[in-house]
Amino acid sequence: MPIAVYILGLGIFTQGTSEFMLSGLLPGMAADLGVSIPQAGLLISAFAIGMVVGAPLLAVATLNLPRRTALVWLQAVFVAAHIAGALAPGYGFLFATRIVSALAYAGFWGVAVATAVTLVPESAKSRAVAVVAGGLTLATIVGVPAGTVLSQHASWRAAFWAVAGATVASLVCTLIAVRADHGRPGDVPRSVRAELRGMARPQLWLSYAITAFTFGAVIVTFSYLAPLLTDVTGIGEKWVPALLALFGAGGLLGLVIGGRTAHAHPLATLGWGLGALAAVSVLLALAAHSAIAVIALVFLLGIAGYVTNPALQSRVFTLAPDAPTLVGATNTAAFNVGNTLAPLLGGLAIDAGLGYTSVAWVGAGLAAVGFAGVLGAARMRRNASAPAEPLESRTRAVS
Repeated sequence: MPIAVYILGLGIFTQGTSEFMLSGLLPGMAADLGVSIPQAGLLISAFAIGMVVGAPLLAVATLNLPRRTALVWLQAVFVAAHIAGALAPGYGFLFATRIVSALAYAGFWGVAVATAVTLVPESAKSRAVAVVAGGLTLATIVGVPAGTVLSQHASWRAAFWAVAGATVASLVCTLIAVRADHGRPGDVPRSVRAELRGMARPQLWLSYAITAFTFGAVIVTFSYLAPLLTDVTGIGEKWVPALLALFGAGGLLGLVIGGRTAHAHPLATLGWGLGALAAVSVLLALAAHSAIAVIALVFLLGIAGYVTNPALQSRVFTLAPDAPTLVGATNTAAFNVGNTLAPLLGGLAIDAGLGYTSVAWVGAGLAAVGFAGVLGAARMRRNASAPAEPLESRTRAVS
């Protein structure tokens, strides 16, 4: 695997830490900003909204820029937004900086994945995507718990400063390891119109819907995992970073498994993963008061939540090979449609008085819908591969 692919994964690690670290910072942020925990949870949705808008928008804006130039500038904007966030005087200003950060991160995701899949042969595309996406899983193992510990001993603002510093280091590595011509097919300019034509496939848009429901199914529980652990399970706050890391470790294992199966069996990987995700979510809701059960289920939630990721990321490039930039960027947007709506649904369930365990039930429902989408995708594939009936046979049938 080229070193540049690993550097792209590093970029996702530094920025992905910010995407998910709020799950461990919500109680402290809510207290400091004078808002409720569900309101603080909307900062997660704000980030996701920026990702939804930013992924296709930035993909178009950077379509014919050298990939390294785009990656570096997007990281620079991300750093500036995090410095502003660390200095934010109130909730509204912080909300705005989260959207700007997400716009930059979304652009980076789209360009990074599009670059990675061009650096490896066809048989290794799923593994290359798994390496890049693995940066996000590493963020949940290392970055998110570290941010939680830092916020407990300093403040949530210190976690924002740490993310800004780590992203600067990643930016320097990108300048060194990613060549200006990486990911570009010679000097041939890419056309937005041609890429849009390449995306006019029903299977592709069904895949985007599956992506949204799948990621929403895991993120709705993960977003409120810290208060669920402390308020329902009764686990001490000091143990929350360890359990967030355990979730991330499960996610890394899921990525490894999914990276090995996604290329040959993408729909089977998605089906089994979503079935497992629904089952684990139900068990977590039912056993939330048992610390031993919750510890095991958090690990299994990470596996089930991320085993589908390589298939979700790489399958869209197979479905629309002539739209390499927009197809990946739109998939990033699809991930964050789930990341936007899921915390909102979870917050509504909590505000309705259903308690923190309700978010796991919401996750199970979203996984079930995603599973139905996979069944639909399998049916569409069978119909597309079925041999057409000969014209002569149809004529005889009519007569």
